[in-house]
Amino acid sequence: MPNADIAATDHSLSQNPSGIPPWWRALLPHWLLWLGLAAITIPTMVEVARESWSTEQGAHGPIVLATGIWLVLQLRREIVPLIRRGNLALVMALLIPMLMLYVLARVTTTLELEGVALYLTLVVVFYAYCGTAVMRLLWFPTLYFVFLFPPPDSLVATLTQPLKINISRAAVALLDACGMTIARKGVIIQVDQYDILVAAACAGLNSIISLSAIGLFYIYVRHNANWRYALFLMIAILPVAVLANFVRVLLLILITDFMGDAWAQGFLHGFAGMVMFAVALLSIFGIDRLAEPIRRRLATRSAR
Repeated sequence: MPNADIAATDHSLSQNPSGIPPWWRALLPHWLLWLGLAAITIPTMVEVARESWSTEQGAHGPIVLATGIWLVLQLRREIVPLIRRGNLALVMALLIPMLMLYVLARVTTTLELEGVALYLTLVVVFYAYCGTAVMRLLWFPTLYFVFLFPPPDSLVATLTQPLKINISRAAVALLDACGMTIARKGVIIQVDQYDILVAAACAGLNSIISLSAIGLFYIYVRHNANWRYALFLMIAILPVAVLANFVRVLLLILITDFMGDAWAQGFLHGFAGMVMFAVALLSIFGIDRLAEPIRRRLATRSAR
């Protein structure tokens, strides 16, 4: 029996003397393509890390990258048997416009558009080498990686303006009812001699984006089989994020009133943001816990 094992091993080595997996050997002849992808991916991701991941709005980027890679690695054994080449005509029809869009974004230094073009280019190349079956299997990691890139500034401005106005209006109304001397002009809140600008960071969109990214990961890992319940938790993210940022604005107003503008715009500003994000994330976990009967009911209904 040991001799038979040795013979089988020798036979497999004779077929693949280098010991390199077949799927990896299929990629080696296309080294020029991988070099080109590296040439567009590395500078863009460095720019994204510097301009977006280092800010409050994009701080979730490294978490998305690490957890997304982890998800793909968890499915690697299911991926390999499904690998088939994608449709070449479809690949070329998609790849050329994406590369042109990337060049345009690079020339115009539009990082948001550059990130979208890079993402779509990588998705098309992945499809070219792995095929439709693998893309279906990896549908969630593929969509999840969208959160690596910053949203367009115009979209942020459009979505945050109503949130900024409503949050500042509600905060002023509540504190005015409590007897505080406070006024509002648009998204600027006047407290004593200080003016507080309710910016996009305080309007809820940043928390919505970050909570959506981390919440999606949590929901997929924990409730992948129950899409109805997963949709319920995703809907819960919006009010939780807005409420958390409303409380954050209240805290900043109170800090400004009692401790001064320097405290509110310094360390405590960022600290309040981190605390409220943590509270919002724990609230999502708490909602998941409290809604356990709903999940069981949906699971029972799906099983029938």
